[in-house]
Amino acid sequence: MRAWFPDDAACLDYLEWLRWPEGFVCPQCKGAGRWRMADGRFWCAGCRRRLSVTGGTIFHRTRPPLTVWFEAAWRATSAKNGVSAKTLHRLLGFGSYQTAWAMLHRFRTAMVRPGRESLTGTVEVDETFIGGIKSGKRGRGALGKTLVAVAVEILSPKGLGRCRLRIIPNAQVPALRSFLLDGVAPGSRIVTDGLRSYPPATLKDYLHQPVPVARSRGPAPMSLPGVHRVASLLKRWLLGTHQGAVEADHLQGYLDEFAFRFNRRRSEFRGLLFRRLLEQAVRVGPITYRSLVVNPTPKRQKPLPPLEPRVGPASLEINPKELHPWRKYNP
Repeated sequence: MRAWFPDDAACLDYLEWLRWPEGFVCPQCKGAGRWRMADGRFWCAGCRRRLSVTGGTIFHRTRPPLTVWFEAAWRATSAKNGVSAKTLHRLLGFGSYQTAWAMLHRFRTAMVRPGRESLTGTVEVDETFIGGIKSGKRGRGALGKTLVAVAVEILSPKGLGRCRLRIIPNAQVPALRSFLLDGVAPGSRIVTDGLRSYPPATLKDYLHQPVPVARSRGPAPMSLPGVHRVASLLKRWLLGTHQGAVEADHLQGYLDEFAFRFNRRRSEFRGLLFRRLLEQAVRVGPITYRSLVVNPTPKRQKPLPPLEPRVGPASLEINPKELHPWRKYNP
């Protein structure tokens, strides 16, 4: 990876190749005429705007060097179970943990592709609770936990396709129907348990097949094996990679990352996941740190000074042997 992207100039050229594979197109006037300025930006011949390759993307006005962004994207996609913000903070030498955390959350936002295809065929749907072990009621109605809707395609008795995960406020009809309409194509066969909310949630849009767990002879995982397997893998991933330190307010970002990994688990080349992530990153608008945190600190309140001076991560530039090898391929 570092041989392909030895400096920020190579990273910038790669982003340009991904963003405009057929040549420059102005995002404002959609014109193709442009001049390249000395600082690397483009001057649109139509609207006379000065545009950069990273403008309007998650890299907009970024402070860390692009080589650090690419290193973080590579570590997040090359590892089977991903990487936590604490590990990334230690490996890349960020001045603060918040920088690594915000960088990974920006990538998680880009992992959801707009207009992605809905699940089709036979789809198992159920809900699961995410949270630590707490006293009180178990199952539906438990307090202090987050309810997550899970849907997964069933390709064969033991084969699973793609999955969809979303936080829902409750297991009532409006929440379940919204989840189904957004993630499952109409006409699909929906397999659920005996919850009374599913028949009115599916209506005439889906072929509903209830499998009451109470009437079955075996446990719930035997009645809905696919969706319970996905839920089990999700909880194991949260406890393993992130040590269970995932707040409920930011859980949806981690659900999107798990779905991104699960749906591409059969990819033969990790470099393709790296490319897909950056392809979507240049199509997502700028994301500020204040929009990522749930309860941002007011501007008038001055934060406490850090115990150690914060420094930006050093660039990872090396001497290249071959310049821009990706130009040999079509995106």
